[in-house]
Amino acid sequence: MKKILFITINLFFISHLFAQTVTDGNVKSGQGAMTWPNGDKYSGEWKDGKQNGQGAMTWVSGDKYVGEFKDGIRNGQGTQTWATGDKYVGEWKDGKQSGQGTMNWASKSKYSGEWIDGKQNGQGTMNWANGDKYIGEFKNGIRNGQGTMIWANGAQYVGKWKDGKQSE
Repeated sequence: MKKILFITINLFFISHLFAQTVTDGNVKSGQGAMTWPNGDKYSGEWKDGKQNGQGAMTWVSGDKYVGEFKDGIRNGQGTQTWATGDKYVGEWKDGKQSGQGTMNWASKSKYSGEWIDGKQNGQGTMNWANGDKYIGEFKNGIRNGQGTMIWANGAQYVGKWKDGKQSE
């Protein structure tokens, strides 16, 4: 029993030597929380004074991000919710949507597919609130390449798209 108590106490003190928990201050490394003068808040993992690892950032605007950070920037898997009601769940690179992800707009439109530099790029599916649907290729956020458009009234187009317009 003494041995278990001794080990528990030592682990407690050792963990406090190597972990730093700071609230509303300067965080070097470890777990911590910070509130900036403008009211923005971050709580999570830090490395070398920057958000690194899992964390949650809330901006004074009402926007919120929960997920992975690298060098103070959204990188990896995460969820961004905007004050407008828009929500993105997926991959981030250098602070922008990149990789696989799903964007749900407050207007009830939804895109699910590939992203590069914050724009729909590659294969994806766009569902508009009015019932229209596009399945196919995107480039810089616009229908480009092979795709199928199905309008809410049942009309359909299967073919090539260029700059958001049918090209055949």
